Amino acid sequence: MTLAIGDLAPDFTLRDQHGQDITLSSYAGSKAVLLVFYPFAFSGVCTGELTAIRDRLGDFESDDTTVIALSCDPMYTQRAVADRDGLFFPLLSDFWPHGATASAFGVLDPLNGAPNRSSFVVDKQGVVGWVAHSARHQPRDLDAHAQALREVT
Repeated sequence: MTLAIGDLAPDFTLRDQHGQDITLSSYAGSKAVLLVFYPFAFSGVCTGELTAIRDRLGDFESDDTTVIALSCDPMYTQRAVADRDGLFFPLLSDFWPHGATASAFGVLDPLNGAPNRSSFVVDKQGVVGWVAHSARHQPRDLDAHAQALREVT
C-alpha cells in the first residue's frame, strides 16, 4: 500500500551516485525532503524530469528543504547519468535489496521491478506531508512539487 499524508515515512539508508550513504532520518529536525522516485535512468521522461529539477534546483533546495531522487538503478548507473547531465543533487540507488525502499513507500511496480513515478514530501518530523503520482509516461508537475515543499516547511 502506498504511503499517505500523515504516515510516518520509513527510514532508509541508500548510496548516492558518489557511493556516499544518505539516510532519510539524518534530515529530521533540519530539512523537509522532496523524495522523487523515478523508474529508470537514461529513459526519456526520467531524464527530462531530472534535468528540469536541476534547472530549477533553487525551487527545491534551501536552508529548510532538499531534494533526493531514487530509482532501482545501480549506483554506477546513477553516477553515469549524473555526470552526463550535470546532476548535483543526490541520486540514490535502491538496487539491493532490490526496490526495498520503493516497496516500503508502496511504489515499487513488481512487473517491471522499478518504482512508479511518485513523489513524497517528508516534513522535518519525518511525516509524509504531500504525495503525488504521475502516469507512466507523463512528467511531473514541478510547480506543484515546489509549492508542496514550501507549504510543508
